Amino acid sequence: MKKTWTTTAILALFGAIPLGVRKLLFKGLFMLFYHLSPRQRFITLHNLRRAFPDKTLSEIVGIAKGAYRHLGIVAAEFFSIPGITRDNLPRWVEFEGLEHFDRAYAKGRGILSIVAHFGNWELMTVAFPMARKPLDIVYRPLDSPVLENLVAWVRLLNGNTLIPKGGSGKTITRLLGESRVLGILSDQNVSVREGVFVDFFGRQACTAVGLAVLAMRTKAPVLPAFMPRMPDGRYRFILQEEVQIDDTGDYERDLLTNTQRFTKIVEEMVRRYPEQWFWLHQRWKTRPCQRD
Repeated sequence: MKKTWTTTAILALFGAIPLGVRKLLFKGLFMLFYHLSPRQRFITLHNLRRAFPDKTLSEIVGIAKGAYRHLGIVAAEFFSIPGITRDNLPRWVEFEGLEHFDRAYAKGRGILSIVAHFGNWELMTVAFPMARKPLDIVYRPLDSPVLENLVAWVRLLNGNTLIPKGGSGKTITRLLGESRVLGILSDQNVSVREGVFVDFFGRQACTAVGLAVLAMRTKAPVLPAFMPRMPDGRYRFILQEEVQIDDTGDYERDLLTNTQRFTKIVEEMVRRYPEQWFWLHQRWKTRPCQRD
């Protein structure tokens, strides 16, 4: 992808601001958005209230504000990503579970990963290629051409490739046959025709089945990958053990079982770090009644 002058200017402008100052600026902007956008604030608070019914209102508000501040930090750090090298990577990231990747990759079937809008998911696209292999990232292009070019250019650093969602099944199958590593975001709401309903924080959430379909069809290992921010400000890139995939011959049941299993893994990580997930998203927008 060609780097536009707009992308160059934006990266230069914000990259010139010291990171500490940039974090303060973006945290302030996101907190301003929290107060000035009642619709998104309501979605966030409603999601949290339903997900954590045992927590007090003050605790819910605290998590909500923490989620906005976290997004501010992620946004601020985005402009430092092009300057990350193998030499300074340890100042940003520590790795946990690389042995799980090595063991799964040795099977020669490629890797499918469970990734969420959690922690610093953009930093993952730069950190992992430095540690092991470039990524093929399955994504939905952004609506804004300016933001699309900016984000895509950064994601393409270090040999990564981008695969737009929609009709990408054959491409992904071919790439897995070449022992490539696929990153697939698995935590967003989808329409009834794209997914199945599984439990997520005690509510039925329509969830994309693509990851389960690919795992069952290709037998590629599935590894969860998350990058939570630690108290010292660095991130821990966590690669979990290979996920068991049910393939009993009952296609519909296996599809549901595997998708539920993937979703439960995301939920468990979000419960550990609730301020670091994208609660602003209408994750439960599609309703079971829409199947009729």
